[in-house]
Amino acid sequence: MDPVPVRCLLNSISRYLHLVACQTIRFNPIQTCIGNMVLLLKLLKPLLDEVVDCKIPSDDCLNKGCEDLDAVVNQARELLEDWSPKLSKLFGVFQCEVLLGKVQTCSLEISRILLQLSQSSPETSSVQVVERCVQEIESFKQEGTLTELMENALQNQKDDITSLDNHHLESIIHMLGLISNQDLLKESIAVEKERVRSQASKSKENVEQIEQLIELVLCIREHMLTTEFLEVAKGISIPPYFRCPLSTELMLDPVIVASGQTFDRTSIKKWLDNGLAVCPRTRQVLTHQELIPNYTVKAMITSWLEANRINLAANSGHRYDGGDASSMANNMGSQDFNRTESFRFSLRSSSFTSRSSHETGNGFEKLKINVPASLCGESQSKDLEIFELLSPGQSYTHSRSESVCSVVSSVDYVPSVTHEIEHILGTHQSSSEMSPKKNSESSSNVNHECSVQDLDDSETMTTSHTIKLVEDLKSGSNKVKTAAAAEIRHLTISSIENRVHIGRCGAITPLLSLLYSEEKLTQEHAVTALLNLSISELNKATIVEAGASEPLVHVLNTGNDRAKENSAATLFSLSVLPVNRERIGQSNAAIHALVNLLGKGTFRGKKDAASALFNLSITHENKARIVQAKAVKYLVELLDPDLEMVDKAVALLANLSAIGEGRQAILREGGIPLLVETVDLGSQRGKENAASVLLQLCLNSPKFCTLVLQEGAIPPLVALSQSGTQRAKEKAQQLLSHFRNQRDARMKKGRS
Repeated sequence: MDPVPVRCLLNSISRYLHLVACQTIRFNPIQTCIGNMVLLLKLLKPLLDEVVDCKIPSDDCLNKGCEDLDAVVNQARELLEDWSPKLSKLFGVFQCEVLLGKVQTCSLEISRILLQLSQSSPETSSVQVVERCVQEIESFKQEGTLTELMENALQNQKDDITSLDNHHLESIIHMLGLISNQDLLKESIAVEKERVRSQASKSKENVEQIEQLIELVLCIREHMLTTEFLEVAKGISIPPYFRCPLSTELMLDPVIVASGQTFDRTSIKKWLDNGLAVCPRTRQVLTHQELIPNYTVKAMITSWLEANRINLAANSGHRYDGGDASSMANNMGSQDFNRTESFRFSLRSSSFTSRSSHETGNGFEKLKINVPASLCGESQSKDLEIFELLSPGQSYTHSRSESVCSVVSSVDYVPSVTHEIEHILGTHQSSSEMSPKKNSESSSNVNHECSVQDLDDSETMTTSHTIKLVEDLKSGSNKVKTAAAAEIRHLTISSIENRVHIGRCGAITPLLSLLYSEEKLTQEHAVTALLNLSISELNKATIVEAGASEPLVHVLNTGNDRAKENSAATLFSLSVLPVNRERIGQSNAAIHALVNLLGKGTFRGKKDAASALFNLSITHENKARIVQAKAVKYLVELLDPDLEMVDKAVALLANLSAIGEGRQAILREGGIPLLVETVDLGSQRGKENAASVLLQLCLNSPKFCTLVLQEGAIPPLVALSQSGTQRAKEKAQQLLSHFRNQRDARMKKGRS
């Protein structure tokens, strides 16, 4: 029986391991979960390799188990790709722990099936290996999980255990790093936004989970109000009833919302500006969003400040001299008064000890990267801490390389990696207006400095072995060539040194020749090896100069699905360099093949093609080539939210709308209604890029402007101008201003 599900699972595991190696998530609880998932998958992987090598037989039960685990691994990969520091920490950890539990359950089931199958195998060594694997998976246990802590904390709350005794809440607070009041406010907003998203997706299971998390956040806020002493002066703590129930800070401008609850204006406005329409405390739907000043509470706070002769402006260079405290309170922000965190830290340190990121049990190791001063925007260079995956020294005989686009294209589309790096490097880039220089720098940082040095340190290269592999690529039989390409593919999965070494020893040209092989497996091994080599900055120019475009196009046209995906991913990786974008773009065949994959490929293939085309479209001359290849037709189709490609599609459309041909194609393919819908219902990045496209359309044609207005664009643009990202607000305001100018011009013309 051909173990196709086993091969698919191996491919998914390799993709996931590659993605983990390139991620720089700094949040310890998620790192721990990811590390544990990696350890479980690496225990299972050698056994699956033996199934593919026919050392262990396969059957229907095994195939079903592999299909189940394959689905879980893909969910874990998508969670990692979509992760952003702006998302809810609670929900992220909860999802990770649920997936970790599923990985353990599925891995255990598969290993037990393999144990039964291996007993019929003539190789007794296989039985012993499988038995050890079963024992290790069975003995695996993650202690102190968020799920356990959450259940205990909520049970304590139901049992009316006092907050001071609820050490489970303290453990959760420490685990999530809710160190400041602003951290708690951000988490409260993030969890509520997850609830809104889950309701929109009609995921009943997710909604129930998030309701529990919201209840937990409420408990944490109440816990902080009653146990944490927030000081505005030495020895003077703020009474709990003067503190905002949402941020737990002193209410400088208390206001009443529709539910009758009082909050500080700044905190509740942040809540409402994020589109949240329920009361943070009572969970009632707010019938309106008016904020009514609570003069009674404000007067009480003012009297309390005056009675205690508290100067809120002490940190601002002002001095309290017995004047009107209320006038000061009106003008001071919450950051202007001193507050102590000593009680919070002392309480937590006695009840909970966090895992150090230096521990290797979770599969991660902290290291430092020196960031040049030119990138930091500072006078001196600085060290950037990242985490790398440690090698457990396991074999990867049948590894599939992660498609680079799913890792590297996070620079353009996914905030999970780039927001943290951009913050340190002092850069800011938008999908719609990214300069080639910025794109190159960021891609380089994600791919090279954030990559793991070697997932399998025991397999470093020697020159003689490399030369032998290159000779096999050139003159061996088809079987020998395939084996050599497969070994290079394996050796370059994650080793920076091997990529550079193999590239220098002349492997690139014979690998390119193998892309014309009629053997699909040979072609797949060769293109994936080139994909891995292309991640090295030193190899990018060499690969293109060796004439890579034509053979990569051949793979896009003739290869199997995985080969096509990795060919598109290779073009994306190569097009990080501006000079390569020009060379690849000059071959219209490359653009046409990518557009064909965008329209007719697998889901992963479409994503890789969109990422490659986005990079190519940064070069102005390529924009027209992409439009002429009929890319806009497919991009408009991909604006359908059900296809889960909106952000990538609208980012590329934002680049193509910069030229007249692109704008005409968007109109011709019926893109305006879907762009307006994206402004209304899309993600923050999607809204920003959709607004950018509409702005280009309207500024360049009164006809386009009329069509945009006819689609009802004004209400979503007004909402975006008030609550979108800074760039989105600017685009929306420009559009609204343009509409007003057009209207005024028509009225003036009518009067004359």
